[in-house]
Amino acid sequence: MISYLIRSLMKDEEGATAVEYGLMVALIAIVMMAGVTLLGANLNVLFTNIAGKILP
Repeated sequence: MISYLIRSLMKDEEGATAVEYGLMVALIAIVMMAGVTLLGANLNVLFTNIAGKILP
Protein backbone atom coordinates (compact mmCIF):
# COMPACT_ATOMS: atom_id res chain seq x y z
CA MET A 1 0.00 0.00 0.00
CA ILE A 2 2.76 2.46 0.90
CA SER A 3 4.74 1.54 -2.21
CA TYR A 4 1.63 2.20 -4.34
CA LEU A 5 1.24 5.63 -2.73
CA ILE A 6 4.89 6.50 -3.34
CA ARG A 7 4.69 5.37 -6.98
CA SER A 8 1.52 7.37 -7.56
CA LEU A 9 3.11 10.49 -6.06
CA MET A 10 6.18 10.06 -8.24
CA LYS A 11 4.00 9.82 -11.38
CA ASP A 12 1.91 12.88 -10.45
CA GLU A 13 3.50 15.87 -12.20
CA GLU A 14 0.81 18.50 -11.61
CA GLY A 15 2.65 20.03 -8.67
CA ALA A 16 5.90 20.19 -10.61
CA THR A 17 4.14 21.92 -13.51
CA ALA A 18 2.63 24.49 -11.15
CA VAL A 19 6.05 25.19 -9.67
CA GLU A 20 7.55 25.60 -13.15
CA TYR A 21 4.84 28.06 -14.16
CA GLY A 22 5.36 29.95 -10.91
CA LEU A 23 9.08 30.22 -11.57
CA MET A 24 8.47 31.45 -15.12
CA VAL A 25 6.04 34.10 -13.90
CA ALA A 26 8.51 35.25 -11.25
CA LEU A 27 11.33 35.46 -13.82
CA ILE A 28 9.15 37.43 -16.23
CA ALA A 29 8.17 39.82 -13.42
CA ILE A 30 11.82 40.39 -12.48
CA VAL A 31 12.78 41.09 -16.09
CA MET A 32 9.85 43.49 -16.48
CA MET A 33 10.77 45.39 -13.31
CA ALA A 34 14.36 45.74 -14.46
CA GLY A 35 13.24 46.93 -17.89
CA VAL A 36 10.83 49.49 -16.47
CA THR A 37 13.50 50.77 -14.09
CA LEU A 38 16.05 51.22 -16.88
CA LEU A 39 13.50 52.71 -19.26
CA GLY A 40 12.30 55.12 -16.57
CA ALA A 41 15.83 56.37 -15.90
CA ASN A 42 16.50 56.86 -19.62
CA LEU A 43 13.21 58.69 -20.15
CA ASN A 44 13.97 60.98 -17.22
CA VAL A 45 17.29 61.97 -18.80
CA LEU A 46 15.64 62.43 -22.20
CA PHE A 47 12.86 64.68 -20.88
CA THR A 48 15.32 66.66 -18.76
CA ASN A 49 17.42 67.35 -21.88
CA ILE A 50 14.35 68.35 -23.89
CA ALA A 51 13.10 70.65 -21.14
CA GLY A 52 16.55 72.24 -20.89
CA LYS A 53 16.50 73.06 -24.61
CA ILE A 54 12.93 74.40 -24.61
CA LEU A 55 12.97 76.42 -21.41
CA PRO A 56 15.27 79.44 -21.16
